[in-house]
Amino acid sequence: MFEQLSDKLNQAFKILRGQATISESNIAETLKTIRFALIEADVALEVVDTILAAIKQEALGQSVLNNINPGQAFTKIVHNHLVTLMGEACETLDLHAQPPVVILVAGLQGSGKTTTVGKLAKWLKENQKKNVLVTSTDIYRPAAIDQLHILAKQIDVAFFPSKPDQKPKQIALDALNHAKQQMHDILIIDTAGRLHIDETLMNEVAEIHKVSSPTETLFVVDSMTGQDAANTAKAFHDKLPLTGVILTKIDGDARGGAALSIRHITGKPIKFIGAGEKLDALEPFHPDRIASRILGMGDILSLVEEAQQKIDHKRTAQLAKKLQNQKGFDLEDFRDQLQQLQNMGGMSNILSKLPGMGQLPPTIKNNIDDRMFIRMSVMIDSMTAQERCFPKIINGSRKKRIAAGSGTTVPELNRMLKQHQQMQKMMKKMSGGNMMRMMSQLKGKMPPGFM
Repeated sequence: MFEQLSDKLNQAFKILRGQATISESNIAETLKTIRFALIEADVALEVVDTILAAIKQEALGQSVLNNINPGQAFTKIVHNHLVTLMGEACETLDLHAQPPVVILVAGLQGSGKTTTVGKLAKWLKENQKKNVLVTSTDIYRPAAIDQLHILAKQIDVAFFPSKPDQKPKQIALDALNHAKQQMHDILIIDTAGRLHIDETLMNEVAEIHKVSSPTETLFVVDSMTGQDAANTAKAFHDKLPLTGVILTKIDGDARGGAALSIRHITGKPIKFIGAGEKLDALEPFHPDRIASRILGMGDILSLVEEAQQKIDHKRTAQLAKKLQNQKGFDLEDFRDQLQQLQNMGGMSNILSKLPGMGQLPPTIKNNIDDRMFIRMSVMIDSMTAQERCFPKIINGSRKKRIAAGSGTTVPELNRMLKQHQQMQKMMKKMSGGNMMRMMSQLKGKMPPGFM
């Protein structure tokens, strides 16, 4: 996410390293590099000019204080202005209205709107403990109604049916009455998408808005369209009052222009970002955390929150107890850890949120492939229970059988078994009091306050 922008900005910060102070002369080249970085990221020109003027004004004359060098001081200034640009704080949904709270979701075709409705329903159900009802008013694309129905079944939320021969505003009104009768906390209304914002679309959405009186009107935009995403959201907001934006496909956005432009151009906050196709791939938008990711500082808070929500703590406790009792770390345990890793969004997601990972050489970044963890799990699934518990019995003939059964090769299997052995040794060191000794040894190598 935002890899290109992050790389370019870090190149700009290198210019100031080793300088005693920030001055007019040494900051000029840095600001020029940042300007090119933002324009290449497809940030709107008015946004580029605004943020550069603010950064320059604050940075000039900044002295080195408390052992912080100009590079670090300048990074902090840029971070603060990125946060201001995207919104000072995470703006959550207003769920305090009289139930059912209505959330109207709009967006252009291809933005991932219907999938986002499913993700949002799941997030509200699991994180806010709300009883959610979803419905579709997209009568022009029958598959949209079926798609939402299937998503509702997958996440186990209620679905109010609709048909292509019905009027969109009547569907919304009937769904609202049903939500009241069944005492649902929230009603999410999915609307029809278009290739562009036109009068027909706006009139239709305005009618739905009028009969449903939504507390939240959210516009879903594809982040990969850059500043066009911000312009599209503004055009929609000029016709109908938005309360926020949901930015989708952010995992494939190496530039970041949409995230940096939307708030300034529309005046409305980004409330959620969607990263990935899985239904749990939706997270609240935290401007400070996104700014940290852009500048290569990582996002430990989001990583911790994901771990709390997605890691199976019961199985983790069982493994810890097993290791404490010196029972070893077998291939079943190894597979569990691989699955936990996948639940966290894979290694690429975890690394993207660790500080300094943006500085990894391209050769290392390009070699991170989460599919290999899936292949490793499949190899373990192809083993017998005895082989998983006692890997040492896996001889040549067994390897050929396992490789054939998992659609892999013997060399791949050998690599996986070697990685398991390495993990086994590490787990052995971590068992008992060895864990505390390892942490003590690492303490001096960690950032201040980490332990």
